[in-house]
Amino acid sequence: MGESEFLAQAESALNAIEAALDRLNDEDMLDVECSRSGNVLEIEFINNGSKIIVNSQAAMQELWVAARAGGFHYRQRDGQWRNTRDDSELYASLSELVTAQSGSPVVISPDAD
Repeated sequence: MGESEFLAQAESALNAIEAALDRLNDEDMLDVECSRSGNVLEIEFINNGSKIIVNSQAAMQELWVAARAGGFHYRQRDGQWRNTRDDSELYASLSELVTAQSGSPVVISPDAD
């Protein structure tokens, strides 16, 4: 995949994550503050001040996630962002990470408009 294609897919993923979290906030299912600076999405949990950071790494063609549980790298494969170590899917993993850090069960979906 070329760099411009990667950047478009990464941007789409970051937008989808931010939109899903905004929806969960609007539905009072979650209390987070999202801030975006370029290719970095910072998710701050209001209840405990913890954060999850999601950012794109163009040189590696990966999305990186930093959370209390650790650091994770995701690469596009067959139309999905897959963990480079355990093959888990990005949105399912983020759902688990956000649930763990927020204390509220949530599901993050890329297309839940």
